[in-house]
Amino acid sequence: MSPELISILVLVVVFVIATTRSVNMGALAFAAAFGVGTLVADLDADGIFAGFPGDLFVVLVGVTYLFAIARANGTTDWLVHAAVRLVRGRVALIPWVMFALTGALTAIGAVSPAAVAIVAPVALSFATRYSISPLLMGTMVVHGAQAGGFSPISIYGSIVNGIVEREKLPGSEIGLFLASLVANLLIAAVLFAVLGGRKLWARGAVTPEGDGAPGKAGTGTTGSDTGTVTSAGTGGTAPTAVAVRSDRETGGAEGTDVRLTPARVATLVALVALVVAVLGFDLDAGLTAVTLAVVLSTAWPDDSRRAVGEIAWSTVLLICGVLTYVGVLEEMGTITWAGEGVGGIGVPLLAAVLLCYIGAIVSAFASSVGIMGALIPLAVPFLAQGEIGAVGMVAALAVSATVVDVSPFSTNGALVLAAAPDVDRDRFFRQLMVYGGIVVAAVPALAWLVLVVPGFG
Repeated sequence: MSPELISILVLVVVFVIATTRSVNMGALAFAAAFGVGTLVADLDADGIFAGFPGDLFVVLVGVTYLFAIARANGTTDWLVHAAVRLVRGRVALIPWVMFALTGALTAIGAVSPAAVAIVAPVALSFATRYSISPLLMGTMVVHGAQAGGFSPISIYGSIVNGIVEREKLPGSEIGLFLASLVANLLIAAVLFAVLGGRKLWARGAVTPEGDGAPGKAGTGTTGSDTGTVTSAGTGGTAPTAVAVRSDRETGGAEGTDVRLTPARVATLVALVALVVAVLGFDLDAGLTAVTLAVVLSTAWPDDSRRAVGEIAWSTVLLICGVLTYVGVLEEMGTITWAGEGVGGIGVPLLAAVLLCYIGAIVSAFASSVGIMGALIPLAVPFLAQGEIGAVGMVAALAVSATVVDVSPFSTNGALVLAAAPDVDRDRFFRQLMVYGGIVVAAVPALAWLVLVVPGFG
């Protein structure tokens, strides 16, 4: 049995044990990386640790640390309250606002994980407060980031278009952007319909806690910490008030108090500084977040005393362990071995769909852009035969390799998992993993059918 095949089988065993025995998959993956790296790939410790995602480790720790402080001092409560007022209480619009916001950030040049790191904690705090599915809110954020991710001025778009130019393939910058935008928009629409979007519309408008706005059913009551939802009713019936969980019920720091305090103002300034530093000056999101968190902790130690304990350490272990094992696979050539095997198939259309699936599967655990950089050159030989359109093939690979970033093992999925407050993380992890599996199974075939089979480009 070849070393490459052994490494793939060990990965399958890791998944099976983690699923059936409830062992942290990251710990299993570290053990597998040590065993396969040492016994099969003949790597030393330095070679094994070469795959450790140090940058992602710092991003996960830094962002969850900063937003743990924001939750402790009530800043996320204030942001959620402001978001409700912005959309005039229509909770159903908030997932689309988050989709559009992350899409705009990546379209103007933010790296997708940076945009998700900025938006996801606020979006998921909102989801917890108003009983919105965290899976819906988290996936809307990730798909929003990917919707804008291939604009001509974006990081992903610039990289892929540069690879296409280097390989002397026909290209279409606008076609690539629209393919990703439309694909993610359609997926988001389906998710919204399936994961409770219609019920959110039926709720009507929310009255944010503490507003006491006139004309809203159920507001201004004494002894109650709940906001209300008013639905218009049908057939001339009176509006119905539906209670929404309050700050105290969802772990808010100061009940219904959403006033700006010095600590909250400073935290808001820190969040703006994070956005400016990452987008304007291309600074590392993780290191910037850690630095800002330390400054806030020094100024207000009481608010942030428990913040370090609220960092999603189990998620950090899981993601870093799995990605370290994937690094071992890359180091021993397993990824290249699989890609070259597919590229050598004599049927171009079959090779095309298999490359899309390889891109999706590998990108669920590794760098999306990195795998595209490897797979596009592998597609060159059969693209040169003229039977497959280069524009459609590149777009299909781009879509297949990025929509799977909802996987909890990818950077974006890991950020969503780590950012979700007050949820059963094991259950949320399984939901993301199942949804990621559905995307991996369905989207490459659909992208191939729509973009490759017609022969675009």
